[in-house]
Amino acid sequence: MAAQALQTAAATLPRPEYPRPDWQRQDWLNLNGAWSFRLETETNDSGSTQSAADFNSEIIVPFSWASPLSGIGRSESGIGWYKREVTWSPETSGSLVFLRFGAVDYRCDVWVNGTHAGSHSGGYGTFEFDVTSVWKLGEANLIVVRAEDFDAKSQTRGKQGYGEIRGIWQPVWLESRPQAHVQSAKFITKIDGSIQVEAAVAASAPGEAELRFDFNGGTVSHTERVALAPGVNVVSASFRVEDPQLWSPETPFLYEGEITLASGESTDRIATYFGIREIGTALFGDRKYRWITLNGKPVYLNGTLDQAFHETGFFTYPTDEEMRDEIYLAKRLGLNFIRIHIKPEEPRKLYWADKLGMMVMEDMPCFWGNPDEVARPAYEREAKEIIDRDFNHPSIFSWIMFNETWGLRTDAETISLTSGNADAEATYLPETQEWVRSVYRWAKSVDPTRIVEENSPCNWDKVESDINTWHFYINGYEEVRAHVTEVVENTYPGSSFNCIGGNVQSDAPLMNSECGNVWGFKNGAGDSDLAWHYRYMMNEFRRHDKMCGFVFTELRDVTNEFNGYYRLDGREKFFGYEGFVPGMSLADLHSADFIVIDAPPCQTVQAGAEVSIPLLASSYSDRYHGQQLQLGWELWHDNLGTRVTGDRGTVALDWNGYGVTPIGEPLTFSLPKQDAVAVLALTLRAADGTVVTRNFITFDVRGASADGAPVYDAEGRFIAVPVTDFAEQTFAHQWNAIQEGKTNGGKSGHFVYDVALPDAGEQALIQHVVLAFEASSKRLLARNVEGARDRNHTISMMHGADAAVEYNSNTYYMTDNEQHESLIHVLVDGEKVASFLLPDNPADSQGVLSYQYQEVQNKLDEAGSYGYLCKVTLPSSITAKLDRSRGFKLTLEAGEGGLALYGRNAGRYPIDLLVQVK
Repeated sequence: MAAQALQTAAATLPRPEYPRPDWQRQDWLNLNGAWSFRLETETNDSGSTQSAADFNSEIIVPFSWASPLSGIGRSESGIGWYKREVTWSPETSGSLVFLRFGAVDYRCDVWVNGTHAGSHSGGYGTFEFDVTSVWKLGEANLIVVRAEDFDAKSQTRGKQGYGEIRGIWQPVWLESRPQAHVQSAKFITKIDGSIQVEAAVAASAPGEAELRFDFNGGTVSHTERVALAPGVNVVSASFRVEDPQLWSPETPFLYEGEITLASGESTDRIATYFGIREIGTALFGDRKYRWITLNGKPVYLNGTLDQAFHETGFFTYPTDEEMRDEIYLAKRLGLNFIRIHIKPEEPRKLYWADKLGMMVMEDMPCFWGNPDEVARPAYEREAKEIIDRDFNHPSIFSWIMFNETWGLRTDAETISLTSGNADAEATYLPETQEWVRSVYRWAKSVDPTRIVEENSPCNWDKVESDINTWHFYINGYEEVRAHVTEVVENTYPGSSFNCIGGNVQSDAPLMNSECGNVWGFKNGAGDSDLAWHYRYMMNEFRRHDKMCGFVFTELRDVTNEFNGYYRLDGREKFFGYEGFVPGMSLADLHSADFIVIDAPPCQTVQAGAEVSIPLLASSYSDRYHGQQLQLGWELWHDNLGTRVTGDRGTVALDWNGYGVTPIGEPLTFSLPKQDAVAVLALTLRAADGTVVTRNFITFDVRGASADGAPVYDAEGRFIAVPVTDFAEQTFAHQWNAIQEGKTNGGKSGHFVYDVALPDAGEQALIQHVVLAFEASSKRLLARNVEGARDRNHTISMMHGADAAVEYNSNTYYMTDNEQHESLIHVLVDGEKVASFLLPDNPADSQGVLSYQYQEVQNKLDEAGSYGYLCKVTLPSSITAKLDRSRGFKLTLEAGEGGLALYGRNAGRYPIDLLVQVK
């Protein structure tokens, strides 16, 4: 019954699982759940002798007191007091009792039964206190925790502005250990199967002990006999794994098992694991620059910035399942790594990265004040805790010590005081640069197994690093192409580009460590489509043999950045690529074997023109090396709702070697002889038919006839009425967009157009009339109703300032799971001839013309928006009247869902309001 009661209690606890699956003991007690709580917003050193009346609320641990899940939901800094009574005894008599904390922000003091158990400073590191001497077995024990967080400029705070991690924000638990126990063990693995272990063993008395390693069901086993002295003993061991199975994102094999320490009558058992893999950089062929390698082979790093933020738990995930799903969401996109941004990740999420196969760049948290004598040692202590804690995760391949020089500039006031220069500006001082260099070298010394970057830069200010990275947030194909090319061409050994203080580049690998279009627009991107930008940016990256990968900002939207692959709540965004190449998804753009289309995402060309498009092969996997792959291509277009395939072909490719190489002669083909959005669709297949990757580009084909009328491959004459040439409209909110190529109305109302038909002299008889137009619903935003309220960016945006997204002039929601319907009616001379239910107000890569006719690249005007093709064949009774009247009033009437109409130079289809007369 006792075991069943414990299981029932565990089921009601938040985060009931053991917090450290990489280092797990069996005798433990989860202390998550309800604690008595009091929040003080002023400094108070009243000590640990609080009465019950002093705790005026209840908090749910392990959630920050700022988060909704804590039950407090107050964002103020201050001092959080926690209190809880616990009755618990270890299973084995004579065991030690440890009180453990996953993380507490920032300064923490703990009392047990009125005795001060210890202190800790740092918001991200794990820590513990041996409370054996004050723990009462079989009786109630009073635990009091004081957590102080006043956002000191010297504290390692990171990028918390989305939601503060105040106080206890990772699990708390009790754990028993024998008097002689293993404190830690670091595994260093080689791909030849050799394993080195450095263990720290604590002992209270001298004696002999047996340290045993058993993994993979006993197939990997090794024993060391050690002589223990009182205190902490360092024990080194080495053994070999025969026929090692290597860890990688594709095959994330873990050697799971346990470490045991047998000493006298006691045995310490720790469940743990390791993965065999090697991270490095290497020169290949006659190149003068390195690539990043995994297990000795080049790896192209398709990555995303992971803010690791949850809308209710903030930086604490509500459940283990949600941490697992976070890794899964990234993997399903074809990504192979995530960059945990300006913070270390919770051990359980790192476990899921290990288990599911997701490489991780892990950042150190930054401070936001001056790099002074208070901030520097605080940072160094915390960096050591982080590296020590996370050393054994095979998923982590890189440590990033600083980001964008945050916390590395000395402010103008301090420089003025020391230099006497009243006009001084905040500066990354030479002495700080040398401190950063020393931090980089220290990290390399304590962990030579991983890539270390001293500073992930956006200010061209690198000092010394294993990788050469840069950040950019630029929009527009030509602008991105020019920028990436400039960076690549200026990256070579000895170049001073991207360096500061007289430092120069080595042959370190080049990759991008932040990119996207969240900040690449005037007043920010708001909440808008990213699919169009993303595809051409991937092509530009893969065009360069020198580039090893990228980090896209970001995995999910956050509170004031809306550039995620997913919404903050996990809703999926739809990029629309499948509308161009059947089956295509984001994962095609992340394939290790890739076809680069060396051309703009869309070109405006004349109907019937012949074009040539260069292609490149980009390979960072040997999976298909030595094989012949088939590149299938076709040119297709939509002709008023009918898919028409033009030129097509297959190219046999001998797929050999890493890197980027041209593919023979450019593809040459003729474009349609009509107005069309034409698509060049590519599919690369293996010999067995497996799709390796897909890609596409588009063409805005202009086919005006001699009289200026549009040209389509259909019988009859076409009359085009611009969507903005309405004679009347009744919407409460109406405006035009995309250089007068689109008109909008909301909520309910109608547009009325006067349509003139050919007179009898031009066309003797009108027997058949078809109406065609492109339309979507129209979701009104605050800026559409009240006007835009753009604001300049400041560093406050990095600390969670309100983005006022619906007022942002760039906002136009990207297509996602949340739809906005509208029912519209089509009337001819007041008689209803058709109704359409418009499913949504979409915006993604399918809105080709809405991108092609953007006036400027750094300010969006409903970019990517498009509609649905609506066609109506008029009944013969109405056609007979039109044969006599030779004109009519066309009314498009919308309900509460509103109406957007797309003309020839907007949306998906190259048509105005089109009247086909036969």
